[in-house]
Amino acid sequence: MTGQIQKERPAMHHQHVLSSIRTTCARFPNLVFAVAVSLPFALLILLALGLVWGTGQARAEDTASCAGTSLVEQLALSDPEKLAAARAEAAAIPNGSGLLWKVEKPGLTPSFLFGTMHVTDPRVTEMPEAARAAFDQAGTVVIETIEILDPAKAQAALLTRPELTMFTDGTTLTSLLNEEETEIISAELSRRGIPIALVSRMKPWMIAGLVALPACEMARKAEGVEFLDIKIATTARDRGKQLLGLESIGEQMQAMADLPIEFHIRGLVETIKLADLMPDIMATMTGLYLEGEIAQIMPVVLAAGPEELEDDASGYAAFEERIVRMRNHVMAERAAPILDAGNAFIAVGALHLPGKEGLVALLQDAGFTVTAIPANSGSL
Repeated sequence: MTGQIQKERPAMHHQHVLSSIRTTCARFPNLVFAVAVSLPFALLILLALGLVWGTGQARAEDTASCAGTSLVEQLALSDPEKLAAARAEAAAIPNGSGLLWKVEKPGLTPSFLFGTMHVTDPRVTEMPEAARAAFDQAGTVVIETIEILDPAKAQAALLTRPELTMFTDGTTLTSLLNEEETEIISAELSRRGIPIALVSRMKPWMIAGLVALPACEMARKAEGVEFLDIKIATTARDRGKQLLGLESIGEQMQAMADLPIEFHIRGLVETIKLADLMPDIMATMTGLYLEGEIAQIMPVVLAAGPEELEDDASGYAAFEERIVRMRNHVMAERAAPILDAGNAFIAVGALHLPGKEGLVALLQDAGFTVTAIPANSGSL
């Protein structure tokens, strides 16, 4: 359904293949974190394709794998000045604080824009009080793509464009890696119960997304536990609300596939090297999300991350252009007519909201008044 708003079809089910957290921060140089915040692409596609990678092991590791420590707390103790600088950088990003935004135009019933995090953490899936109230009163609910609600349709959509997620020209992952990289990646995949041969023809960004996610989160998603966006959509459907999507799965996959293969290879290798740090990165992102400090996520993660990772300005520029800026403009354009009808609740990844070309600013440019609503506000 490329190029147009998606409308829900009957016989949708509880599943997910959603693009998840993507950055709108002013600077985001390390490719490993670009892959980390894009990680739901890969995991969700693997689920849609019906691949099995050993969730039993992931379940056994649930407690340890989810026991990440916030990098904010670590950085506050080890280098408070560096933390202060990261927060100052975030403060300079427009619309960087807040998850819920009221969208108004004279003569229209107000609508709301809500930033999500594509995880199953129960602290996240329980929306703040104000967001629940906005959702309850809305007649129309919008997520990034509603194709995720029907795994059969999601799988069919992906299989029509196999070149977006798989090598179709005889290329294999190992043919793009040197011997040391192959050993590192094979060892990490084996640790998660995934033979490298099983994923040898998958695009590197899919595998990076798979290994970047903590094992407990992967296990919950593999078992069908709904993350926030899916919970919002299924609840809306069950209550008889109109349900729409802003993108198609094909568009989301195309965005990742358009990035240079060198970007994906390096991102995979760096993600593998930082696999043990991923629970801490997830804990940091989750904590800042729950506080509504969206613009702090990338500066804080980068400030606390390993300094030996090299920047790649050209790789980041391609990522920012294709995954962030272009998609923000598409979503804003498609959201506008829905908002012009009034009484809508639009839920997209929270990292799409901040910035000069984030959704909040783009909707303001389109003539809407967009105002942040405190998470626990008793009044909308």
